[in-house]
Amino acid sequence: MRKLIVLFLVLLLASCSWPFGKKTSNAPANSEKGESVGQSDQPKPGDIKIVDGVEYIYERNRRYNEFDEPEQYKWVRKDEYSPTLFETLTGKLTGQSAADKQQNAELQQRVAKLEADLSQKNTAPQAAAPAQTTSLASTRFAAMAPPIAFAYPSPKMRRRVLILPLADMTNYKEEHLDEMTTKKLISRIEKSGAIIAVDPHSLDLPGDLSTPQAMQNLNELYGIQAVVKGSLSDVYTSTSSVEGANPNDKQVSFALSKISLDVYNTETGKVLRRLNGRNPFFLSKENGDMGSERAKINAIDLSIELVADDLLQSLLSLDWHTRIASVDTDKVFLNAGRLSGLQKGDVLEVYAPGTQVVDKTTSLPLGKTKGAYKGEVEVVEVFGVDASWAKITKPASFAPTDLVYLKQP
Repeated sequence: MRKLIVLFLVLLLASCSWPFGKKTSNAPANSEKGESVGQSDQPKPGDIKIVDGVEYIYERNRRYNEFDEPEQYKWVRKDEYSPTLFETLTGKLTGQSAADKQQNAELQQRVAKLEADLSQKNTAPQAAAPAQTTSLASTRFAAMAPPIAFAYPSPKMRRRVLILPLADMTNYKEEHLDEMTTKKLISRIEKSGAIIAVDPHSLDLPGDLSTPQAMQNLNELYGIQAVVKGSLSDVYTSTSSVEGANPNDKQVSFALSKISLDVYNTETGKVLRRLNGRNPFFLSKENGDMGSERAKINAIDLSIELVADDLLQSLLSLDWHTRIASVDTDKVFLNAGRLSGLQKGDVLEVYAPGTQVVDKTTSLPLGKTKGAYKGEVEVVEVFGVDASWAKITKPASFAPTDLVYLKQP
């Protein structure tokens, strides 16, 4: 009996923290106000504290960039907290709870399926004339954009478009991302085979080229059907360390970017369409030391792809036309040729300049009607970069201001 009592006392003492020392706890201590206090005085994004029984989350101040508020991060009541796309997706990388882990697994499965679909999808050539046939595979993400169906006026003709340099609304102005993005956008739509991107430096027109008067001159003098004006903004990167990963892949980076475009119809001087593209976060993923820079470029490429198809469709909805450059007895010289898609034997209709039609209710211009029909010409030869001359098949009194349209079959 005595042995049993001794054994019971030994077990009781072993289960207590006294007198062998005070048991420590990893839980944060509570302040006098009931506030949860961590081991570090400097909070980190995602940290939680409790004040008077109310939970607060330390998050990025969304008014920091827009309204020049001094604090980049701030404490927000948990019941008022709504995570941004950035916070939601980066939070899923760690999966703090079983629900988070399940959501993370499902998200990764969807991303894996999307990437597999992109890699297996073969993008068909553009359904344009043979001379304009091209693939949309201009970037690693080009398979996202479906082929464009050319159910538009004058489908075989390339539209002349003026793409103005994008405004840089990012925090990376020293990296000149606006110049890179503008070049990528121009390259992307030119590879469609349906657009001629006109260099603004080649035009003898000073001042803002997006004003109604400037666009009228662009249309009448240079045959430019549209002006694209836009901005690059909301470029952010996020880099996290991955434990147990390959030494070369210890860091994983993601990025976001946003491209906004206004497409102007030069015939009316008004916005034809407004486009916005913000890239899918996970598809910008890059590993390694320079992963954040590569992810940033991936994000821009993705944003371009998200607006490219709609941009091309908007531009192709505008009817193609060119202008008579000069008249010489029985032939006329045209301000369009091989580059625009004209070929020997093409028949064109000539019209006098039309008049602008205005909606009397809204006072908005609807477009220009064709003027008086003057006759027809047939292309005999294309020459230079983008010029041609045509013989007059239906005699008329032509003038250099006359507009020329491709005759529909």
